Amino acid sequence: MSETPGYRPLYRQVYDIVIRRVAEGAWRPGEALPSEQNLARELGVSQGTMRKVLDALTAEKVLERRQGKGTFIAESTQERTQFRFFRLARPGGKRLTPSLGTESARVRAARASERTRLELDRDARVVELSRVRLIEGVPAIRELIILPAAIFPGIEKQMPLPNSLYTLYQSGFGVTIVATHEELSAQLATDEDHEELGISTGAPILVIDRIAVGLTDRKVEWRLSRVSSENLVYAVTLT
Repeated sequence: MSETPGYRPLYRQVYDIVIRRVAEGAWRPGEALPSEQNLARELGVSQGTMRKVLDALTAEKVLERRQGKGTFIAESTQERTQFRFFRLARPGGKRLTPSLGTESARVRAARASERTRLELDRDARVVELSRVRLIEGVPAIRELIILPAAIFPGIEKQMPLPNSLYTLYQSGFGVTIVATHEELSAQLATDEDHEELGISTGAPILVIDRIAVGLTDRKVEWRLSRVSSENLVYAVTLT
């Protein structure tokens, strides 16, 4: 189907067209895009504008360039997702790979706070996932994950879920996570933290409040992670 950029700023229009096509599944994860020249011709823009859009989407990890092969839709593999979105490490920077412990899922009506954070309608329903993740075999993270049921229909029936949920979001529901917005806070461990993670009630605990955003800027996941901070840090490299 032919599309033209219209009257909004040219770069943004082309960017939005490509994003919409990816979100609608015109190209599947791992699939090659048409050549830069062909895309530019189809959309009626210069090859320079098309290259600028593809470069931006590559920098945002939506696309990936393969030397001598072309431009492809980036796939959310377990390894890539862990490297990009999992920021916990040992003091000193040793990167860690979590594994999955216990998990449960249920579908229910969205609460007011969830409707606000995920920008849901008043009658929306959500999937609530509760998980414990292990670090080197030891319970270290409690996760409460809230998903709009309309975006992830039936995900609660796919137990056990993969360790990295973002790969399932993309492969099973066509939802690619392109950004996360996180807020960190220090809190005190609750009795439930003690039961699930084995840390003392009242001990310091790290809380990570994350909103995950999909291709079309829609908020698709609210995740609260409660992390045992005894021998873990939140590590970020700034350049």
